[in-house]
This record gives sequence, C-alpha cells and structure tokens, in this order.
Amino acid sequence: MARISLSCVPASWYCGCVPRQRLLLLLLLTCMTLLLLGLYENQLLGPHHHRAGGRINKYLSIAETMEATDVFNPSLNYGVVVDCGSSGSRVFVYFWPPHNGNPHTLLDIKQMKDRDRRPVVKKIKPGISTLGQTPTKASDYLQPLLSFAAAHVPRAKHKETPLYILCTAGMRLLPENQQTAILEDLVSDVPLEFNFLFSQSHAEVISGKQEGVYAWIGINFVLGRFDHADEEDAMVEVTTGSQNQQAISRRRTVGIMDMGGASLQIAYEVPSAVTFSSPDEEEAGKSLLAEFNLGCDVERTQHVYRVYVTTFLGFGGNMARQRYEDMLVNNTMAKNRLLTVQTGLSEDKPFMDPCLPTELSDTVVRGGHTVYLRGQGDWTQCQGAVRPFLGLHNGTMSPRGVYQAPIDFSNSEFYGFSEFYYCMEDVLRIGGQYDSGKYSRYAKEYCATQWSKLKQRLDSRLFSQQADVNRLKYQCFKSAWMYEVLHSGFRFPKDYRSLQTAQLVYDKEVQWTLGAILFKTRFLPLRDLQQEIFRQNQSSSWLRSSFVYNHHVLSLCILVVLLAILLYILRLRRIHQREQRQADALDLIWVEEGESLLA
Repeated sequence: MARISLSCVPASWYCGCVPRQRLLLLLLLTCMTLLLLGLYENQLLGPHHHRAGGRINKYLSIAETMEATDVFNPSLNYGVVVDCGSSGSRVFVYFWPPHNGNPHTLLDIKQMKDRDRRPVVKKIKPGISTLGQTPTKASDYLQPLLSFAAAHVPRAKHKETPLYILCTAGMRLLPENQQTAILEDLVSDVPLEFNFLFSQSHAEVISGKQEGVYAWIGINFVLGRFDHADEEDAMVEVTTGSQNQQAISRRRTVGIMDMGGASLQIAYEVPSAVTFSSPDEEEAGKSLLAEFNLGCDVERTQHVYRVYVTTFLGFGGNMARQRYEDMLVNNTMAKNRLLTVQTGLSEDKPFMDPCLPTELSDTVVRGGHTVYLRGQGDWTQCQGAVRPFLGLHNGTMSPRGVYQAPIDFSNSEFYGFSEFYYCMEDVLRIGGQYDSGKYSRYAKEYCATQWSKLKQRLDSRLFSQQADVNRLKYQCFKSAWMYEVLHSGFRFPKDYRSLQTAQLVYDKEVQWTLGAILFKTRFLPLRDLQQEIFRQNQSSSWLRSSFVYNHHVLSLCILVVLLAILLYILRLRRIHQREQRQADALDLIWVEEGESLLA
C-alpha cells in the first residue's frame, strides 16, 4: 500500500498545476504581443497622432482662465507687456501653452493668474512722460513693475520670456528727442537687472492707430473670432490685398467703438477691397486702414485682416460737453451785447438748456464770465443742439472730412464700450443690446423728469452703483451726444440690431495689451513648427532607413511568439504522452500486484 501512495503524488501534482502554468504562459505571451504591436504603432504614427484630433471647447477654455496659472508646468511660455500711459504705467503678465501645430490657429494666450486667482497686474503713478527732463531715471521708474513681473514668471523661463514696453498718448506729446532719450535708457539699463528677452525693438512709442488695432485684436481674440468657423457662426467673404487671390470665407469679426471722456475711437474690419473717389480720399483712407497678417506664415492668408481705425480727439463725452458749454458762453455774451434783456447772466433770468434735466440749475464759468443755466429737459431739441459739434463734412465727422470706410450693416456686429455702455446702463438701466427706439424713449423720459425726482431715485439707489450726481446732471446731454455720434456721425441705421454695449467681455476687462502681445508673438508658432518639422524630418529619415529593419524585427518577434506557442504545445503533448505512459504503467502495476495477491 505504501508503494501505491508514493506513486500517486506525481500524478496529482501534474493534474493540479499544469493548467495554471498554461494559463499564465498564454497571458504572458499575449501581453508581450500586444505590447510589441503598441510600441510599433506609436513609433510609426508619432506623438502628434493623439493630439491632432483634440479640440478644446471654447467655453471650457474661458472657464480655465479663472484658475490659477500652473507655474510648475515646464511647457508653459510667458510674456510681459508694460503699458506706459499718460497717467501711469501698468504691467501685465501673460502665458500660453505650446502651439498645437496647426498653422491656421494662433497662440492661446491668457492673462496670468496668481495663487488667489487674481490677474497678475500692477500699476504705478505718475506716467513715464513726466521723466521728459530726466530720462536717465526711466529704468528706475519701471523697476517696481519689472520686479513684480519677474517674481511671478518662473526664473528658469526668464531668458525666453519676451518683454515689451509700449508707450501711448503721454509719450506721444513729448518732443521726439525726449522720447528717444527715455527709450534709450530703458534699452541700455533694463537688461542689466532683468534677464527677460528684451531688445531695442521691444521698447517703442506706439501710435493711436496701433493702439486701436491692438484693442480690436484683443476683443476679437477673447470672443473667439479668429478660430476656425463653425457651421452656425456668422460668416463673411474676405478679399485680401494680394493679387489674383480668391476670396475666402471665415468667421465674422466684431467692430469696436470706445467713447472716453476726451476722445472717441472706432475700429472694424473692411472685408472687401476699398475704392476711393479721389486722390485726397485715397491718401486719407490709406492712413486709416491697417492690413496685417496675424498668422505665423505670411504665405497663408487665413489670418490677413484689413482694419479701419481712427481716433476723434475732443469727441469724448466730457470734452463734447465742454465744447458745448463754450458755445453757450460765447453765444450768450455775443447776444447780450445787442439785446437789452440779458438772458443767462443772472440767476433769475437763466438760459434754458435743453440738455439738462428739467428744473436743474447750473452755472458755467469761462474767462471770468458766468452763465446761469436752467434745465429744459427737451431731448429732441438737445439732439439738434449737439449735432453741429460732430463737424459733419461731406457726410463724415470733423471739419477735415475724415474718411470713413464703408460698413456692411447687413452683415456686421459691433461692441460699444465706456460711454456707450454708461449712457445706457448707469441710469437708464438698459445696457446690452442696443435698440434705438427703446433708447430714445428712455432718454426722452429721463430728460423730462424733474431734477428733484432724479435725486430722490439716486438716494433710493434705483440707479446703478456707478451713478452719481455728476452722471445725473449730464446724462441727458451725453445720451443725445451718443445717439448723434452713432447715427449722424457713423451713420448707423436706426433699425441696426447688432450693437452690444458692454463693460466687460466674459466678465473681465480686455486690455489692448493682449492684442499687442498676440501681434508681437505671431511668428513664434512658425518657429515652433519649424523646430517640430526638423525633429520630424530627423525622425522620418531614421524611420525610412530603418523601416525594413523594424518590419523584420516585428515579424521576428511575432515568429518567436508563435514558435514559443508551438513549442509549448509540443511540450504539453509530450507531458500528456508521458502521463499516459505512467498511467498505463500504473495500471500494469495494479494488475500485476492484484494477480500476485490473488496468487
């Protein structure tokens, strides 16, 4: 019996363990085959195969800008822009991920956010133009701003981070020699302390035309109007300045209007080639048209834009009111020299001003003369009073007859900022989409309202938080001025429904500096693409030289795997045959032992 038990142990071990070995070996061989196939496919397709089909949702992209910038991400790039304005200077820090490799798309530039998710921006006063007599202090003046930017940009990225110092209106008023001295000090001294990518071409005094173009670029970029068009988007046919160039169809951009206190700006795309009626008009028109390519490749016309941009000095809301008051004083003094009844020179005989709310008393002092005003609150009469200040000449604004490029009102869209928004929202509370009929009705009702009632509404906080007594006093005038600028000056139809007045775009203020860095860095994707093409050429040359070798290696690997499986099957057959012989032998032993026991 002891002999029988010893003979049964090997048989049970084979029966219990061999199936598990078979399963494990088959799994191992399958994993090896899949791994080899996966590696080979990845090598042939390259890394761009997986990201080429990806498309970032534009609304998700907007939401991502609310998150803090990941400064530990080594793939991010950074840029710094200093806006040297008339009253002060501000620094903005921007960032963007690597270009996606599509030559038709722009860099995805966003404003940097700190750990508290606040925009990385810092302002100092006064303006850099105050250093006209002491230009050697310019670099010291900007030192706090540049130190602030350097502290937020990762130090390892400083050498490749472009720095742009762009000066606007304040510097434009300085003599050219003072402008040059300030810029020379910046170019020579800034690199001594800061390791940003900065050269002589990165510090300049930009024109009003450049500033307007940058603002137009920034707003359209944030609105996504430079992206590839979707089927539901409004389209426009565009012809570029290139000869024999066919018209292209792309997403419609938006025009912008911005009315400040002193000046008025307008900028919009002119999709079709412009024809001029006279040499003088052609000279004026070409100075107001800017044609540029936002794309990284000048040979491609997908991002060639022709933009009309101009600034009207003295056409801002406050300056227009000053001009109007100057006229009131001059006319009052002239008339009273000829008339016995002196209207406007005493409080009991005031001049009835149609552009002030009803029964509001006000005074205007000019050159030692005081004119007393009493609000008449007649909005229609106020329109007629302010219209001459447009300086209409040949159907355009200003005495010089500034050329205005044609607008296709049937296929266009505009955004109105600053006073366009304040006039509609601060007290009328109808900011947003512009409706001339509704706007006129609300403006008339406001002007005709008693001044005492308006002050009660202000005290009861029925107006917006930005409204104050000054806004209430001049709302009637400014609303009429805005209406006349829009419809008599820029000749917008009264049934135009594609004007949106706004203060923010996607809940954030859009600065012209965003458009500036987009324009300044437009060729960076081409550099990245060229480097990528070089790497691909290097990789493809290696693939071409080793494709046959790789193919044979893969075939050999598959052959080895198949051979291993075949050998394993043969081994299993031998094991099975050996087990069968052992079983036969055991049966024979059982028979022999049984016969011996019986004997």
